[in-house]
Amino acid sequence: MKVPMLDLHAQYNPLMPKIREALERVFADHHYIMGPQVKELEEKMAKYLGIKHAIGCASGTDALVLAIKALEIGEDDEVITTPFTFFATASSIWRNFAKPVFVDIDALTFNLDPHKIEAAITPKTKAIMPVHLFGQCADMDAIMAIAKKHNLKVIEDNAQGIGSTWDGKMSCSFGDIGTLSFFPSKNLGAMGDAGMCLTNDDDLAAKLRQLRVHGESPKYYHKWVGLNSRLDTLQAAILSVKLDALEGWSKARRANADFYNAKLKNVQGIRIPHISSKAVSIYNQYTLVCEKRDELLAHLQAAEIGCAVYYPLPLHVQECFSSLGYKKGDLPVAEEMANKVLSIPIYPELSDDQKKFVCDKILAFYH
Repeated sequence: MKVPMLDLHAQYNPLMPKIREALERVFADHHYIMGPQVKELEEKMAKYLGIKHAIGCASGTDALVLAIKALEIGEDDEVITTPFTFFATASSIWRNFAKPVFVDIDALTFNLDPHKIEAAITPKTKAIMPVHLFGQCADMDAIMAIAKKHNLKVIEDNAQGIGSTWDGKMSCSFGDIGTLSFFPSKNLGAMGDAGMCLTNDDDLAAKLRQLRVHGESPKYYHKWVGLNSRLDTLQAAILSVKLDALEGWSKARRANADFYNAKLKNVQGIRIPHISSKAVSIYNQYTLVCEKRDELLAHLQAAEIGCAVYYPLPLHVQECFSSLGYKKGDLPVAEEMANKVLSIPIYPELSDDQKKFVCDKILAFYH
């Protein structure tokens, strides 16, 4: 039995008739740049998340770059964030000429540890950028309290967590700006790159809309140097169809996680995901903490089970950030998790036989 890490065939097959219809409407209009489907998706997304403004852009990375730019964070400014995340989190800060300041993570949730944030705040700190890693919200109560106390902005990197909640409130709705990625492997993925910024602030929304089109308003008049980062009309049409299925997919991912939890919770040598009592996760990844991680990875790959390490090297010790002065041992929890985490298939279309096969292979390895 083969169990891929993600099966896009299984995801798309039932949706293709509606997707083709949506694309045909775009082809009929030939309005490929900022066509009406972009606004339709933005309005639909804002309503789904309960957030006033949704601003589509070209990618999740661009969404972060635009958010930082809109908040006027730049040279000599500092942004506190996590080292245990995809590269774009920190690169978006760097590309705006600001300095990423890395704070260690909570060992249970893998998210930014709020107990360690205040010690990293300096007069140059302008914002906190938590990541809702693997589909579980960071502790937004604590993070927002710290931000309020120190008059800091908050950017929620929600590339992996659309539809997740903290204490009943949607991710992306806590901070000044939230960002989404629609990379094809995400729980809501496009057929290519796409992203979005979310905000309840009218002025920030207007600024983001301007910044995504070279900073122009009106046309050919530029207040700022922005980006060329427009959400493609074709991708907006596809995402609008897929958004209708998102709640069902999220429920299926949680059901798959429950299946794994029941089978794996007592296995010596691994730790199943810890979900905070205040959080509802959408399980963009189902990530185990494993002894003998690399050996287990090879064992599962030999059985043709998809699995992946998110992430093998924390950002603070990446070569490109060496000028920041971090060294191995500075953020020990992130470094330990990088050596122990392993994500296994969690996509909604997994069959019970496939999930059982994955669990049986893990059980066989540790027994």
